[in-house]
Amino acid sequence: MTRKFNFSAGPAGLPEEVLAQAQQELLDWHGKGLSIMEMSHRSDEFVSVAEQAEQDLRDLMGISSAYKVLFLQGGATSQFSMIPMNLLRGKTNADYINTGIWSKKAIKEAARYCDVSIAGSSEGNGNIAVPTQAELKLNPDAAYLHYTPNETIGGLEYDYIPESGDVPLVADLSSTILSRQLDVDKFGLIYAGAQKNIGPAGLTVVIVREDLLGSVVAGTPTMFDYKVHADADSMCNTPPTFGWYLAGLVFKWLKAQGGVAAMEKANQRKQAKLYAAIDASDFYANPMAVANRSWMNVPFTLADDALDALFLQQAEEAGLLNLQGHRSVGGMRASIYNAVPEAAVDALISFMQQFEKQHA
Repeated sequence: MTRKFNFSAGPAGLPEEVLAQAQQELLDWHGKGLSIMEMSHRSDEFVSVAEQAEQDLRDLMGISSAYKVLFLQGGATSQFSMIPMNLLRGKTNADYINTGIWSKKAIKEAARYCDVSIAGSSEGNGNIAVPTQAELKLNPDAAYLHYTPNETIGGLEYDYIPESGDVPLVADLSSTILSRQLDVDKFGLIYAGAQKNIGPAGLTVVIVREDLLGSVVAGTPTMFDYKVHADADSMCNTPPTFGWYLAGLVFKWLKAQGGVAAMEKANQRKQAKLYAAIDASDFYANPMAVANRSWMNVPFTLADDALDALFLQQAEEAGLLNLQGHRSVGGMRASIYNAVPEAAVDALISFMQQFEKQHA
């Protein structure tokens, strides 16, 4: 079997070493005679797996004891509701920055629970550049400030962390978590769907400052209360055990690569060479402001969109998978998360150059 290069935006590729280890352990985990998927989540064996995964994530991101790390179900989209339910804490207003499709989804859901103030927006420039810190209109009495550091669909990424004063800063890091170094202490809450840089779909990681827990809006379901999960070490019900186990393997893999600092250097190289290839061509184009180009999701268009289908067909034949852009924007999109090797980017660039020679 020959594995191909996977540029999917999510569920995304996983490190081959992780998949190989999971395959090896699938039927018999550490000589126990059963799969990790068949094991009680309350067994000593699985609890040790869960605890080690959390500790490895804390090590990788420098997460202090002031934060709880939760391994939850429901995807990042569930957090669009859980965040206002948990963080309003008696207030009626929250600030949101609108930079694209995922920001809008978060805003729409939050509006069910509170008054949403748009602290900044990129709609005026067509979502090709994020609003600057000076352009933000922040409410010092807001319950929190929410932003999406990377818009996966549009490929728009912040080049700074917004300053929110005493207001807790909340970030949807689904696309960028573990891709570069980050000062967790700047945030009140970070959340991320696993299916991009952490593991398989079905798991969501929430990193929340402990002092923000313990006050939910009336009528909040028990399973939407962060404190319930924190008090039970994310095991108040049966968690996504296989996803948690695989995430733990990814964390160990990241440590073996040299940690987040090493991944940052690799990711910087990957995105720089791909954007350089696009910029050097009149056949391909990326619309984002240079300072706000995403490291993880690189959208690009062809000069003649009538060639899109042929490009995708020949790319797949060349072993380059899942390059079709999101249905809402079209074009192409190469998602180059941690598990995408630099060789994959090199192969994509080579294919793009050859395709251009044939069809320009």
